[in-house]
Amino acid sequence: MRFKRIVALGAAVVGVAAFTTVVVPSGTALAHGSMTFPQSRTYSCYLDGQAGSGGGDLNPTNPACVQAVSIGGKQPLWDWFGNLISQAAGKHREIIPDGHLCGPTIKYDAYNLARGDWPSTTLQANSTITMKYNAWAPHPGTWDQYVTKDGFDVNQPLKWSDLESTPFNSVTNPALANGEYSWSARLPNKSGRHVIYSIWQRSDSPEAFYSCSDVVFSGGGSGGDTQAPTAPGTPTATATSNSVALSWSASTDNVGVAGYDVYREAGATDVLVASPTTASATVTGLTGSTAYTFYVKARDAAGNSSSASSPVTVTTSPGSTPGGACTVAYTTPSVWSGGFTGNIVVKNTSTSPVSPWSLVWDVPSGQSITSAWSADVVVASGKATAKGVSWNTSIPAGGSVTFGFNGSSSGTPAIPSTFALNGATCGSA
Repeated sequence: MRFKRIVALGAAVVGVAAFTTVVVPSGTALAHGSMTFPQSRTYSCYLDGQAGSGGGDLNPTNPACVQAVSIGGKQPLWDWFGNLISQAAGKHREIIPDGHLCGPTIKYDAYNLARGDWPSTTLQANSTITMKYNAWAPHPGTWDQYVTKDGFDVNQPLKWSDLESTPFNSVTNPALANGEYSWSARLPNKSGRHVIYSIWQRSDSPEAFYSCSDVVFSGGGSGGDTQAPTAPGTPTATATSNSVALSWSASTDNVGVAGYDVYREAGATDVLVASPTTASATVTGLTGSTAYTFYVKARDAAGNSSSASSPVTVTTSPGSTPGGACTVAYTTPSVWSGGFTGNIVVKNTSTSPVSPWSLVWDVPSGQSITSAWSADVVVASGKATAKGVSWNTSIPAGGSVTFGFNGSSSGTPAIPSTFALNGATCGSA
């Protein structure tokens, strides 16, 4: 696969690959933020620049930060919270090439320098810490934290294969107070210098943020517990229209099982959906009449993870929620040559909630949908199907949901003729 380098300038993103240029229109609502504990590279160098200036300028003294400024200037430090790709839409491994994980756009490219002297945070291996993430512009979403594998070479550009295959910590919509997100995380069993790689994927937009935090783990490694628990038993599953209750035979460990991680299969990158301390979990926010596949891993207090259980596939029930009694407002707030942004407001005009909801419409000829936010949108056989995400799967009686998408069009984008909510045709708002 040939990767694309992406340039982020304000609310516009320009993708550069060979002779292809893709321009995303302005008007996208941007979040901003970065890891402040353990400190990201841009935040560390910003603080280093403050300390070295003795005044209002930024003059870093750390050698790695000094070289980064000599290559990319000081603006990335003033904008230490803006390391983003506006149209990532979860396709992180597809759009970010090896060697550019820490700075996936030209503006932050200097923070990909392969050096062992970036400012670092010392952490106790296997301990529980409070992670902190600046919320310069808050938005809902999920944060995934990966750590580099044992033996990774800090003097070589960071590659996707240098990271452990699954995140050691994931959190959705963590607590927000005083302009900062914070949440509890159990650190892995590591020793020496590593990189913690954080991805914040917004759930209300395709925009995603990236940060590399250089850390030094103490107290971990081969001197402690290195034996992983046994694999959990194959889960059994009981489904409703929007949830699945799972249970499995417990794992065993030479010291003790600390908990389990439940994953949902989702293509290239599986999703961590629960981390119970007992051998059962209930996964909520699912869509009716949909097949899901889950598996479980056990972990001990030292951070050792078992092999995966055998998977279980279960289909949620259709549910008894009504379809119909609805109106749809469809607008195109942004239109540009070859593309447009669509916005849809679905109102439930019935006296009962619609949960889960599914909106279907025929995609007009010459159009396609490239990314969406605040809904999962799939196009097949000329029809688009939108379903609620984890935080908006239900439309209350008299209430509404709003979602949007970016699309391409061979001409002026036509308005779809009909919309159907859970199988019943909606009126126009």
